[in-house]
Amino acid sequence: MRTASKSDQRFWDRLASKYARQPISDQETYEKKLAITRKYLTPQSSIFEFGCGTGSTALLHAPHVDYILATDLAENMLDVGRVRAAEADIQNVDFQRIGIEEFDPAGHSFDVVLGLNILHLCRDPDAVTRKVRALLKPGGHFIQSTACLKDASFILRLAIPVMQAVGKAPTVSFLSEDDILSMLDRNGFDLTESLRTDSSMSANFYVAQKRQA
Repeated sequence: MRTASKSDQRFWDRLASKYARQPISDQETYEKKLAITRKYLTPQSSIFEFGCGTGSTALLHAPHVDYILATDLAENMLDVGRVRAAEADIQNVDFQRIGIEEFDPAGHSFDVVLGLNILHLCRDPDAVTRKVRALLKPGGHFIQSTACLKDASFILRLAIPVMQAVGKAPTVSFLSEDDILSMLDRNGFDLTESLRTDSSMSANFYVAQKRQA
């Protein structure tokens, strides 16, 4: 499995302060995604989130579960989450700097894996999806938001490589909705529900259950 690069780590570390200040662009849709996610959470749930950023979503879900391990490549992002958790006296979220590719569960498994606005930023989304399946308990759920950039405008698809060349964009994988659904199916998941957005620039939301062997 191809791992995240040091340049991606530096990119997100540099962006941490600005990212933390940005408001949610579509609060109504965000609330819908939170509500859908909580249908799959219980007070006994153990959660793994990769690409958690500043941990804002993990902290909102924390009162509804037993434990969340929130991971990200960028230490500066995680530091924001740690401060916010301390300020809110949230004690059941642990922040760890690691990519999902390198993460060793050491025999532990999770009820839910969250990958929110991150799969299209992975170098090998297919391998990451296989890793998610390995991390889940039988019948566990993979909940993701993923931007379908392959379905985006031609101009945007041209612009992203240019932005990458000048350090203004990280690694990006161009995925369509068909790519995502096919990837889930061949890696042992059944789609449970989805929330599709009107714009291909926005992230579609998918809940998939680990298929029984």
